[in-house]
Amino acid sequence: MTVPATWAATTQSRPVNPVHSMAIDATDARLLTALQANSRLTSEQLSEIAFLSPTACLRRVARLRSEGVIEADVSIVSPKVVGRPLTMLVLVTLERERAEIIDRFKRSIRDAPEVMSGWYITGEVDFALIVTAKSMEDYESFTSRFFYENPDIRSFKTLVVMDRVKAGFALPIEPTED
Repeated sequence: MTVPATWAATTQSRPVNPVHSMAIDATDARLLTALQANSRLTSEQLSEIAFLSPTACLRRVARLRSEGVIEADVSIVSPKVVGRPLTMLVLVTLERERAEIIDRFKRSIRDAPEVMSGWYITGEVDFALIVTAKSMEDYESFTSRFFYENPDIRSFKTLVVMDRVKAGFALPIEPTED
């Protein structure tokens, strides 16, 4: 099953210009910290955390979403429970570093439902991916079509995850203004 384009778009990060980073006050920091732990908190629960009225909390959260501070609200699903018990960290080296090759590979990452996360990185390899699979046979099938059939890929290295110690996207949030 492929993810509908509207769903995939919600998980892509929005570029934030570091020169125009948004100031985060102590109230925003409390709201963001709470929402990262549980995005299903009610406005009443958020109001107790942020020391604001429920309506004021909703307005702040809406602003944080519209300004791209909150990129998406997601649920962390247990891979084992849904039949995808294998997770791999895959390091990918491209044949050459040209803009069109990099852009094409970025698109392929976004389009592959097996790729849970992907980063364009510096160093000895070009990309680091988190890939999920039902079995080693399933992963082998994925590598055949995703890596071996792609002439832009020079090599890839697979590291199999033995135990998921921590899963999430929570960032430490500190106010940038008082």
